[in-house]
Amino acid sequence: MNDSPKAALVDDTIDVAAVERLVASEACGAVLLFLGTVRNHHAGRSVAGLTYSAYRTMAEANLQRIVDELEAAGDRLKVAIVHRLGDVPLSEPSVVIAVASPHREAAYDASRTALERLKKEVPIWKREHYVDGEVTWREEEPLT
Repeated sequence: MNDSPKAALVDDTIDVAAVERLVASEACGAVLLFLGTVRNHHAGRSVAGLTYSAYRTMAEANLQRIVDELEAAGDRLKVAIVHRLGDVPLSEPSVVIAVASPHREAAYDASRTALERLKKEVPIWKREHYVDGEVTWREEEPLT
């Protein structure tokens, strides 16, 4: 993944260490990783897993635009976003965001911004599979 783009959709398990290497730099004293993992519950119901789908071409372009804009706005800021498509089992990451910056405050801000923009701007859809067999499309959760 070292030669991989810093904004990508993948169809299998995300290599978290490889995403971190995409942003690692001797100039950066802060490296922050955010892993969005599949939890076993939602709204009081037991969840068995998630399935993600996307309009791939547009999603990849939007992810890259987010990375480019965040990096352009920050002093030596480096950002990578990798989102998984297809079936994602419990506890596995569906998204990994890596940010490196000379200082931690900028890394935290960029990571949060990357996630919120991803949820609003990138055409990726989520189906939730419940333990009882029901499958539903999930709307975005409000920011809390």
